[in-house]
This record gives sequence, structure tokens and C-alpha cells, in this order.
Amino acid sequence: HFIAYTKMAGCATVLVGHVNKDGAIAGPKVLEHMVDVVLYFEGERNQSLRVVRAVKNRFGSTGEIGVFEMTDTGLSELSEPGKMLLEGRPVGVSGNAVVCTIEGTRPLLAEVQALTSKTVFPAPRRTVTGIDYNRASILLAVLERRLGIRFGERDVYINVIGGLRLEDVSSDLGVQAALLSAYSDIPFPDDAVCFGEVGLAGECRAASHGLNRVKEAAKLGFKRMLLPAKSMEIISKQSPSGIELVPIRSVYDLSAFLRRTKEDAHV
Repeated sequence: HFIAYTKMAGCATVLVGHVNKDGAIAGPKVLEHMVDVVLYFEGERNQSLRVVRAVKNRFGSTGEIGVFEMTDTGLSELSEPGKMLLEGRPVGVSGNAVVCTIEGTRPLLAEVQALTSKTVFPAPRRTVTGIDYNRASILLAVLERRLGIRFGERDVYINVIGGLRLEDVSSDLGVQAALLSAYSDIPFPDDAVCFGEVGLAGECRAASHGLNRVKEAAKLGFKRMLLPAKSMEIISKQSPSGIELVPIRSVYDLSAFLRRTKEDAHV
């Protein structure tokens, strides 16, 4: 009936529903097939940030998002959501790192926080918010195996600020930077941003839209960008002035960068 009326009236029809605990549209699957566009309206109850995410689009690309702020007068568009997501970011505190993720084709800066503490439980706790739990487990295992860090003796907490969910695998480097910073109690530089996918061997792999990520970081005032060494070969020729590119080949380079940061702080 909805389809017949829409075609007869020549208008657009919006169906509003909800999702189940698995994140899929509740109700019969035919509901998703009958429409041209499926949009998810996401956000935490206690956060003002709201994200509209396209998961189906017959007439365009999916993966694109719109970022809004819920105010007293309704939803307001955020032209630079990275500024809002980084507001109130603690300075000089260990366990914090900024990542530059890609939502569709849009670069977005987000803060990742990590905390580790000595466990009192037979099985250490793992609490993850904002990234895939299995992905977080892999990143922990890589640090344990390649750098000899014993996370098995510690509870680990990972959180992405603002209620954002990072699905871009190039957020791996930033998550590991936050974990290393938390474990070693060395603050990650406040003027630095990360991006890069990390493989099981600990290698840092190239990611798409590298130049756009660097430009976004420079626009928001960051001075250093940690990025895959392979990406740097292309980006360095077109990189904006005022931002230093730091090539990362593996988690060993990331660990060495943190150690240098500590040494520089004591000079």
C-alpha cells in the first residue's frame, strides 16, 4: 500500500521503525527490500551528538554520514564535527590518542581513550565501547606478541568519546597508541593524530584517503601525523605546510615514538 500510494501521489514516503539488539531493522526483512534508502539514526542517550548513517541507497553510495547536534531547538548540522568531538580533551594525560577515521568519504577526528589496571579477577576484564570487540582483542594480542606486553595481567578499558562508533580499520593505529600510552603511562603528544591499519605481524598498512586525513588534521591545528610509511610516499608531495609526517612501519615504530616522546619531555 505504501509503494502504491507513493507512486500514485508522486511523493516521498518516510517509514520510521526501530532496530533489534543486533542492530538490524526489526520486523520482516521485506521492509528493507521495498524501500530505496535505509538510514540509521544513531546516538547515545546522554550525548548530544547524533549520526545519520546510510546503509542502503539505490541512487548513491552507502557509508556516508551526516553529523548533527541535538539542541533545545532541535537538530543542528555540524559542519566541523571533529571540533565538537575533541572539546574538553585532557592535556598531558596518558591513555588518550586522536585518530582520523573516514566515514564514507569524509575525514573525521575522534578521541580514543584507554585505561589499564592490575586485575583482581581470575580472568581480566575487557570493556570496549565504540569499536568492535573482536577487533580490540586482535589489537591487544598483536601488542602482547610483538612487543611482549603482558595485558593478561591487566584489566583493559577502551572507549571512543562522543558515542561514535569507529568501523574504519585504519583506526587500529590510534587504538594501539592509546593502549601503549595507558600501559606505559606516557602521554601521547597532544598535537599528534594517527591513522593506519595494523596487521597480525604488527605491520602498519596503507589506508585510503590519506591526503584528506592529513588536511583535516592540519585544519584543526594538529602538528604531527603518524601514518603508514607506504602512504607517506604519496602524501608527502602534496601535504599541507605546518604538519610533520611521521612514518610508521610497525608497532615497533609506534613504541619507539612514544619512548622518544618521554625522552623529549625530560630534556
